[in-house]
Amino acid sequence: MTGILPDFWHEQAAFDRGELRVVGVDEVGRGPLAGPVTACAALLSPDRIPKGLRDSKMLSAARRDALFDEIMDLAEVSVAHATVEEIDTLNILRASHLAMERAVAGLRADHALIDGNLIPRGLGCAATPIVKGDAKCLSIAAASIVAKVTRDRIMVDLAQQHPGYGWEANAGYPTKAHLEALQNLGVTPWHRRSFKPVHNILYQGNSISS
Repeated sequence: MTGILPDFWHEQAAFDRGELRVVGVDEVGRGPLAGPVTACAALLSPDRIPKGLRDSKMLSAARRDALFDEIMDLAEVSVAHATVEEIDTLNILRASHLAMERAVAGLRADHALIDGNLIPRGLGCAATPIVKGDAKCLSIAAASIVAKVTRDRIMVDLAQQHPGYGWEANAGYPTKAHLEALQNLGVTPWHRRSFKPVHNILYQGNSISS
């Protein structure tokens, strides 16, 4: 996979059908125990594509940050979130789709290229799901970078408000240090109560930190 770079084939196919505003859509944050789920829709111009775009997971943090700035300069971008409360109420899949729908709504898209194998039901435009789309499609790769950098920065900010959980390093994912902090410090308002490790601690009677 490291030798494969995303291309503009899917976008061009949509252009050829007369769909002019074609956006790539990705989300980040399904797996963490804390924080929102964040989605991005990115609309790239064929003549203004940042060099080196690829799946955000294949990039160093420094390279992601640099590409984030380039994408924000060269593309139309819409970022949206679903809250912890929405995740707990709806379930994480539906909440991630809600974040995607909100992101797409910010760009008046004709067609959305969605990372994954499902199309969110409330997109309001035509859509194509692309499995591993962040590794295949430049617009989705751009969206993956913006979504990850944005969410990581949110978690760094939240780590200042709730020190001890390591969110500045683990972004809310269930690392050993995070799970130990849950046991020792309790559950914050930013933890997802529908996720099993958090749910179990609440049922053990641990206090909720403010």
